[in-house]
Amino acid sequence: MYVARVPNRGSPPAVLLRESYREGGKVKNRTLANLSRWPEDKVEALAAVLKGERPRPNLHDSFDIVRSLPHGHVAAVLGALRDLGLEELIDPVPSRQRDVVVAMIVASVIEPSSKLACARGLRSETATSSLGEVLSLGSADEDDLYEAMDWVRLRQERIENALAARHLSEGTLVLYDVSSAAFEGRTCPLGARGHAKDGVRGRLQIVYGVLATKEGVPVAIEVFAGNTGDPKTVATQVTTLKERFGLSHVVLVGDRGMLTKARLEADVVPAELDFITALRAPSIKALVEAGAIQLSLFDQVDLVEITHPDYPGERLVACKNPLLAEERTRKRLELLAATEAELDKIATAVTRERRPLRGQDKIGLAVGKVINARKMAKHFVIEITEDSFTYRRDEDKIAAEAALDGIYVLRTSVEQSVLAHDEVVSSYKALAYVERVFRGFNTDLDIRPIRHRSEERVRAHVFLRMLSYYVTFFMERALAPILFKDDDHEAAEAARTSPVAPAVRSTRALKKTSTKRTADHLPVHSFETLLGDLATIAANRVQPIQADVPAFTVVTTPTPIQRRALELLGVSHRLGYV
Repeated sequence: MYVARVPNRGSPPAVLLRESYREGGKVKNRTLANLSRWPEDKVEALAAVLKGERPRPNLHDSFDIVRSLPHGHVAAVLGALRDLGLEELIDPVPSRQRDVVVAMIVASVIEPSSKLACARGLRSETATSSLGEVLSLGSADEDDLYEAMDWVRLRQERIENALAARHLSEGTLVLYDVSSAAFEGRTCPLGARGHAKDGVRGRLQIVYGVLATKEGVPVAIEVFAGNTGDPKTVATQVTTLKERFGLSHVVLVGDRGMLTKARLEADVVPAELDFITALRAPSIKALVEAGAIQLSLFDQVDLVEITHPDYPGERLVACKNPLLAEERTRKRLELLAATEAELDKIATAVTRERRPLRGQDKIGLAVGKVINARKMAKHFVIEITEDSFTYRRDEDKIAAEAALDGIYVLRTSVEQSVLAHDEVVSSYKALAYVERVFRGFNTDLDIRPIRHRSEERVRAHVFLRMLSYYVTFFMERALAPILFKDDDHEAAEAARTSPVAPAVRSTRALKKTSTKRTADHLPVHSFETLLGDLATIAANRVQPIQADVPAFTVVTTPTPIQRRALELLGVSHRLGYV
């Protein structure tokens, strides 16, 4: 028997099952069945059997994909973490606790969440990615995560010392910044009301201080009670630098609200640390009034170095940023106009015929509430009696303040031979960058929300967040060619007309932004959307129908942009499944 395909005029060929036989010494054929309605794969299988071949299996029906777990983003982050040697920094000896800590760091980079959600994402039954499977944590629960947090908290100091040894050296710049994060609950002793730098007012908070390199690489983080003022955190950082990190000569860079005169005299100078900070507005005004800073100098230059007897052995670098001056002038005029609009309402209330506002105390209370709300009291001359209220702008004070718009003065103990004045400006501007970076910790998906009850768990939570940012920092640096980030820093720096001028983006970065394409014609991503793209690389668990064939895992083949991302990171998309 055989399968024959017989031409059929005007229609597809007829598929017939035929048999050959001999009759009277002749070979004849007869049709046994019409197979034209059979599926093609079934016809091919029958034809193979009739030829004595093994039937080709129907692959579609031979396998089941029993589970698909997002894997590409896990491979990227875990591979980058391992390439940084972070596993060995956490603990040289492999252990389940170390794996759980690594899992929490990776999960925080991918999608920060509560410890309960993280544990659910690791467990085999409720896994949201391949992370638990790759790290063999399919049975982990939240108690395992809390135990690992306690475990890594005991090792925080040693890990930070190792990071400092890797990234800090004698004579280097060390940036220090302080921020706050709102706290959930009322039982943790660290939770207290204080100045809310994250914009969440009226709630308990914690304060944390970060030590970082001038590039923004975090090396240490410390948590303080929520009502701790910025200057009070300086002493512990001096101890960290001198005693823990063993650095005898570093330059501590901090803002003027933190490295105050008192802290410099009590903590920084006695420790023989150099510093870069800035003067407050009253100190700048005093220098101008004393003639130490001639405002006319800024008509020709945008920065000038001076000395003054009030700052012996120190250098003062006075700078003027025209763009900052314009912004402050604009903001002042808007605040003045908004305040006058409210004051006019009070003036109308005092002069109206029906139920006018009367009483010097009542009028004064209403006026005080308005002029203090926007801190504009210093710019108005107010006259209040029992039945009248008038106001006018104090033009002399406004003009005096406007003359200092855009002017800031940096204060440093670093000698000219070590750091030129333009380098002093660049170093301080680097602090502004780090301030933006670490205040980014406070988004609802990062440090917040904080739901832990004990001090040590809160400290461990914040430390793990620092480690996750450490991984993110180096991933973004490696992936910069396919991100919207500027990856041509030399060109960007060359385009700046002055250290005082705002940073500008390179031509290459501007082209990426406008075309949404890289030089290789690949789509440009943000870091978050790239992780989402990589997550579509799945680890597919395939179960053959035949009982004697074991299940196996097939990882999705990367797209061109995914392949490029993994190449930049030096990571295989099959990580964990090789």
